[in-house]
Amino acid sequence: CTRYVLVKNTSVRQGIVDAVQRALKDPKVTSVVICGQNGKFCGGADIREFAGPMSGPPLVPMIHAIEAVDKPVAAAIEGVALGGGLELALGCHYRIAHSKAVLGLPEVTLGLLPGAGGSQRLPRLIGLTAALDLITTGRHVSAAEALKLGILDQVTDNNAVDLAVEFVRSVAGQPLDSRRLSTLPCPCPPDVDSLLDKVMSKVRQRSRGALAPVACVQALRAAASLPYAQGMEKERELMATLFNSGQARALQYAFFSQRVVGKWSLPSGASWDNSTARTISKAAVIGLGTMGRGIVVALALTGISVVAVETQEKQLAEASRVVPAMLQREAGRRRLATPPGVISFSSNLQDVSEVELVIEAVFEDMSLKLQVFKHLASVCRPGTLLCSNTSGLDIDQLAAVTQSPGLVVGMHFFAPAHVMKLLEVVYGPRSSPEAVATAMQLGKRMGKVGVAVGNCPGFVGNRMLKPYLEQANFLLEEGATPQQVDEALEEFGFPMGVFRMSDLSGLDVGWRIRKEAGLTGPGVESTRTRQGRRYSPLPDQMCEAGRLGQKTGKGWYQYDGPGGRVARSDPWVDIFLETYRAEHGLVARSITPEEILERCLYALINEGFNILQDAVAAGPEDIDAIYVFGYGWPRHRGGPMFHAGQVGLGRILERLNHHHSHPDVPHLKPSTLLRRLVAAGSPPVQKWREFINKERVHSQL
Repeated sequence: CTRYVLVKNTSVRQGIVDAVQRALKDPKVTSVVICGQNGKFCGGADIREFAGPMSGPPLVPMIHAIEAVDKPVAAAIEGVALGGGLELALGCHYRIAHSKAVLGLPEVTLGLLPGAGGSQRLPRLIGLTAALDLITTGRHVSAAEALKLGILDQVTDNNAVDLAVEFVRSVAGQPLDSRRLSTLPCPCPPDVDSLLDKVMSKVRQRSRGALAPVACVQALRAAASLPYAQGMEKERELMATLFNSGQARALQYAFFSQRVVGKWSLPSGASWDNSTARTISKAAVIGLGTMGRGIVVALALTGISVVAVETQEKQLAEASRVVPAMLQREAGRRRLATPPGVISFSSNLQDVSEVELVIEAVFEDMSLKLQVFKHLASVCRPGTLLCSNTSGLDIDQLAAVTQSPGLVVGMHFFAPAHVMKLLEVVYGPRSSPEAVATAMQLGKRMGKVGVAVGNCPGFVGNRMLKPYLEQANFLLEEGATPQQVDEALEEFGFPMGVFRMSDLSGLDVGWRIRKEAGLTGPGVESTRTRQGRRYSPLPDQMCEAGRLGQKTGKGWYQYDGPGGRVARSDPWVDIFLETYRAEHGLVARSITPEEILERCLYALINEGFNILQDAVAAGPEDIDAIYVFGYGWPRHRGGPMFHAGQVGLGRILERLNHHHSHPDVPHLKPSTLLRRLVAAGSPPVQKWREFINKERVHSQL
């Protein structure tokens, strides 16, 4: 028996080709084991190779050659077998794995499909139904599940390579015809056409315009209905279409953006690689509303002990009942290797005196948060990190009431906090690198995509959301309905349009923020101009009418009572809008889906350019990660800044100028940075960070 070891990239393919040829020629070799280096079988292709022509021997003929070998070949899987790595293993005659190995075909998450026979071999091995699930979702499976599905032949808690060597020696000389997956029929249910139609319908609904999941179903349909060779040709055609698509580029950009944002830096020059994070073992959460409860669970899931504080007795009692159940449910779903941290509940702020980090999650009211921070500053021991889960309030104000402003940062979670991936880590001019590093590292421990952003009203996500929401409201004033706006945005790929999302979040959330800003409330004149800007009082009037969204059963839509989820159009809203327009002398006009997208999305993108210009975000990848992971931006469109580059910066500028020239749409004045990028020839999004830094240096000279 001979072992052959995988190394990375082109070397993997060339090494295997050479090894197989040697194995065939050597009469002393009766069987072959293919394994990986450093406890990892193979993670698939290096995505960076996708940017140019692939070098080295092609993967498909290589796998065919392995499958055709007359000596038994086993894949010894340790660590991971993903993408091309699993496709390679499927070309082997046997598959042996360590119990902690992870397997999967995640190509769909990069805008592709398994392009080295995975869409044809996997359904022949485990059946069409199971293969549809794995390939259209791209989900990873444990070794135990892979064994149950039939992907693996054996699983061991010991060394997988040793077991594989022993195994292939035991089967040497046995016929291999039944082990060559390409020669087998695809097991299908009797109603295969009905199954494929149902899966395709479900995939189209779930993917919201993404091409790759649809192509995966088409490839699997070919596996079910065509001979292997023709199925492979269909896989190749579909892969060629996807490979050069804008969606594949967007998804691969999103993949790399997630890694770029983890390499943060501050204006002071401090960064992720020269700042030491503290290891937190005991933390506290102040405020046990919906957000606070989720944060408690998110912390406890990492093994951190949590002191959960709520001064309202009723809310404390409810949290004491609900949070342990949430933790147990989530821990079971994640199958944690280590037990979660202990949670203790208290109504007394004094009980946080011994923790290393506090996350304040009280009501979004500056006076209340200031009161909490003053109290924390007197209760906590010196050196305790104080964090605020604020969605847009001034971190510097909170830091100013403490003795150590450098130890104050924002940790803006997104609801539900134990599920949503995004975490905005907000630093002020006095925030220490250690505090930022600790918050970022803690976010990583919780499985979050942490993005370090500067302090300004709304930070990045909500600052960009404001003009987006404004334009949606202006469109209602001008003649659109909530359904028309939402349909255009959902057709673009958002899981929910702006008005359905407002109903879900609660219209009173924004209402409170506008009251705090002095834009509405007692004594504020009900005009369509506030603080020198066009303003739509429509959302305020909805709240005044008691229509707060799903929580009250009525908002921009109507529901089946308070807490209802199914949104239906409401004639009351139509009459409300007609009355409003008549009162203000507005004549309704026809508004196209194209205008809805331009007004809403380009307003959001334009504010993104302003944010980059103000150095609140370090680069476009930061903004795009925030919107993909926190605001429902369709991943297959990369993010708002990537999308701007795909549309064309010149086109964005031209349409902003067009809408800005409208006398009643004053908020779409194009960003100075956008103008400069267009003047510089519209460089690709990957070059913007370099361009911005050069512009900033030049302006300081």
